[in-house]
Order: sequence, then structure tokens, then C-alpha cells
Amino acid sequence: MTAPKLDDIDVRILATLQREGRITKAALAEQVHLSPTPCWARLKRLEKAGLICGYHGDIRLERLAAFTVVLVEVTLKQHRFQDFERFETAMQKTPEVVECLATGGGIDYLLKVVVPDIDAYQRLIDSLLVAEVGIDRYFTYVVTRSIKDSPQAPVDLVAKGRKPGTERSG
Repeated sequence: MTAPKLDDIDVRILATLQREGRITKAALAEQVHLSPTPCWARLKRLEKAGLICGYHGDIRLERLAAFTVVLVEVTLKQHRFQDFERFETAMQKTPEVVECLATGGGIDYLLKVVVPDIDAYQRLIDSLLVAEVGIDRYFTYVVTRSIKDSPQAPVDLVAKGRKPGTERSG
């Protein structure tokens, strides 16, 4: 699938939605300097193109309950297609794993795990080992505090890397 052609207004719409997911259509149009009808049409086009995959609340978990964040390096026993597929399917089904990144280099995956406490983390790892999802080795890093936690990369900075000629006028 080829990336849709975006102009600066499209990027401003995406960046604004990323910062302010609950913004009204009228306020969005005002912020990106469009009238409401063309802004709404662009928004629908961006949604249809799959660039906007949802609107979410940013929940302050620390105000809800105590929890522990653990980063885990994982190396698989074998490196066949079905081994990667089995592990990735298991991670998709594991709610405590909030992020799973496939990596190149010395490890296969980096996981971000959110659990109530270290005991819950160890029970999770034990269950994954028993389930035989292909883990050979894992290394655990307990997060002691978060310095910066941005849910997504800034769309306006990423969009600056667009290839020349992909801009389109209003």
C-alpha cells in the first residue's frame, strides 16, 4: 500500500488531532486555517486512508493504582518464520505487554510490560515460558521512573521526511 499524498494542511490536521484528540470539528478547522466543510472532508479522507486509527484517552495510571513498568529483552530459541509468528501472536494476546518491538542486532524483541508488581511480572514470564512461545533468553529491566513518555512520534516532524513531490495542494 502506498502512502497517501499529504500537504502541509493534512499534516497540521494530523498533528493537531494527535495533541488534542477531543477537539471539535470547528476548532480543528480554525487551528488549521480552513473552513469547517473542507476540513471535515480532509479529516474523512485521512481516516479512510488509514492514517487515523482511533481516538484515545491518555489515562494517568499512577493516579489509578500502583504499577510497575518492566522492559524485557527477548531472544528466541529458533529463528524460523513460524517461531516469530508464534511469539508475536502470543504477545498480541498478552494484555500486560503494551509494546512489542522486533529488533535487529543482538536481541529479537524488546517488550514494554505493565503489571501491578514484580511478582505479577514473574508470574507472567513463568506462564510465557510454560506456554513455550519460543523464548530462549530474556533480560529484565525494571523502570524506576519515567523521564519522558510520548505515546506517539510527533507527526509533524516525521512528515518532514516526506519524499519530494508527495505534497498536494488543498
